[in-house]
Amino acid sequence: MSLPHPPRAYAAIELDAVRDSVAALVARARNAVTMAVVKADGYGHGMVPCAQAALEAGATWLGTAFLEEALGLRAAGITAPVFSWLAVPGERLAAGVAADIDLSASAGWALDELAAAARQVGRPARVHLKIDTGLGRAGATGEVWPDLCESAAALEAEGLLEVVGVWSHFAFADSPGHPTVQSQIGRFGDAVDAARKAGLTPRLRHLANSAATLVSPEAHFDMVRPGVSVYGLSPGPEVGPPSTFGLRPAMTLRAGTALVKRVPEGTGVSYAHRYTTRAETNLAVVPLGYADGIPRTATNTAEVLLGGRRRRIAGTVCMDQFVVDVGVDPVAAGDEVILFGPGDHGEPTADDWARALDTINYEIVTRIGARVPRVYV
Repeated sequence: MSLPHPPRAYAAIELDAVRDSVAALVARARNAVTMAVVKADGYGHGMVPCAQAALEAGATWLGTAFLEEALGLRAAGITAPVFSWLAVPGERLAAGVAADIDLSASAGWALDELAAAARQVGRPARVHLKIDTGLGRAGATGEVWPDLCESAAALEAEGLLEVVGVWSHFAFADSPGHPTVQSQIGRFGDAVDAARKAGLTPRLRHLANSAATLVSPEAHFDMVRPGVSVYGLSPGPEVGPPSTFGLRPAMTLRAGTALVKRVPEGTGVSYAHRYTTRAETNLAVVPLGYADGIPRTATNTAEVLLGGRRRRIAGTVCMDQFVVDVGVDPVAAGDEVILFGPGDHGEPTADDWARALDTINYEIVTRIGARVPRVYV
């Protein structure tokens, strides 16, 4: 591990944890192939190193939201199949087709632009058609699905498209037993039947996200698409803790204490004095703030590990720093602060932060900004 100099703050990424988690997900998927989702810079962990670790552990596909992410994987020399699914009219789809990236279509305009890209490149575009089975987000509605499939079949007959897959996304997979899970599986099966009726022969049916990969084997079909669990995190408290599934959180966010100073009772701390000392005490300044992805809502709420103890953030989280009241404990400038990690040493976890801030662990790790170097273990 090569630390930044000076080690003001950094996110240590344990690539063996990524490998172990992906291997556990591949085992869960059984006969289905595994697509490791590496969008959003690998959920904040670093897209390319984590993609490589995932492939080493048995994933055979990679998934990104945006085309530029997929092109970044190709630029890094990764040749594995890549699926990119979120585009708007006018994007440079020809670059994706030329780079052998699979693309998604939920509407007629997308098929038209993919066909145009195929003509420009001189090869068919590899397409996965998306059906909205109940999430109410991307995907064609059931009413327009037959027409979308027929249009895709016509373009496939012209040699402009190759319809590789049919896919969808769950709304409540992180709530095992929720009635919408089985309802969506049924609608998905109906959509696949309609695609085949239109003359399509998709060989990849994929619906399962992290939660469904872990607890809903009936939703695995031909391919699963785990995201947050690639990085060792559980997709939700109702699914179960990471250790239940052989997952290990890969990110530990660390910083060095910038200053420790003695202040009297009644000292107001940080902007708007949302914290006031109750006795003479020591205040430690930690050089991370909301510009680095530390939520401002962590004010007086989230905890860190400093000096061998968990301590709550004292006062408003600022753009570049926050303060911790360490009492009379012997804490000095330069001492290590762990904001969150696997919990091995008593430090908070990303799940602890998520509970404290009424959010999800996805947001905690993904929002850690570019000013925080990633150091790969």
